[in-house]
Amino acid sequence: MKHAGKAKRAGLRLVYWGLVLVLALLLAGVLARKVGEVFGAMAVTLVGLWVVFGFFCFYFFRDPAPNVPTAAGAIVAPAHGKVDAIEEVDEPSFMGGRCRRVSTFLSVLDVHIQNAPVAGRIALSRYTHGQFLNAMRSDSATHNENLFLGIESAERPGEKVAVRLIAGLIARRIVPWTETGATVARGERIGLIQFGSRVDLYLPLDTRVVVPLGARVKGGETVIAQRA
Repeated sequence: MKHAGKAKRAGLRLVYWGLVLVLALLLAGVLARKVGEVFGAMAVTLVGLWVVFGFFCFYFFRDPAPNVPTAAGAIVAPAHGKVDAIEEVDEPSFMGGRCRRVSTFLSVLDVHIQNAPVAGRIALSRYTHGQFLNAMRSDSATHNENLFLGIESAERPGEKVAVRLIAGLIARRIVPWTETGATVARGERIGLIQFGSRVDLYLPLDTRVVVPLGARVKGGETVIAQRA
C-alpha cells in the first residue's frame, strides 16, 4: 500500500540521531578527560537512555496495515485512538457550512498514522501555524497548529469530507504524505503526527455516525459512519 514504511523510517532517523548525540557526548567526555568511574557511569547512563529511546521509537512509529472495509456506504476512521467528541459544527471553508465533526484523541501510546476516510481527490490542503495546547482540550482544534485536508469524494457524487490533523502539547510536527490534487484510496496513509495529538473528521449532515462516544477506533479500518 502507498506510503507503507514511511513511519518506520522516520523512527529510524530519530534513533540514528539519538545515537549520534550519545556518541558526541561520549567523545566530549573523552576529550575532557572525564575518565574513570564517573565517565563509566555517564557512558552506561547515556547508552541506557538511547536504548530506551530506541525501543520507544520503534513502538511509537509502528505502522500496521489496515483491513480496509469495502462496503460502498462506509466511511472509515482517519486515526487510531478514542472518539471523544461527536457534534454539529460550522465549517464554511470547505464543507460549506453546517456538518458533523467526529474528533479522535491520540495518546502517545496510539498508532500515529492517519488514513483517508474515503476515496477521492485532495481538493484543499491548508497548513495553519498556531499554538501547541494539550490535545485533550476541546479548543485545541481552534488554536493549535494543524493541517486541514479537504477531500472531494469519488464514492458519492458531490460529497465532501475533510480531515484536520492537529498538533498537541508534545506533538509538534505534522508530516503530510499527500498534497492538493492527489488522489487517495479509502484507508490510504495520508500523514503522520509525532507524539500525541488529535484528528477531526468532518462529514455531511446526512451521514450517520455509527461509533459511540468513547469508542476506540483504528485508522483506515473502523467504520466510523455510514451514508444515508
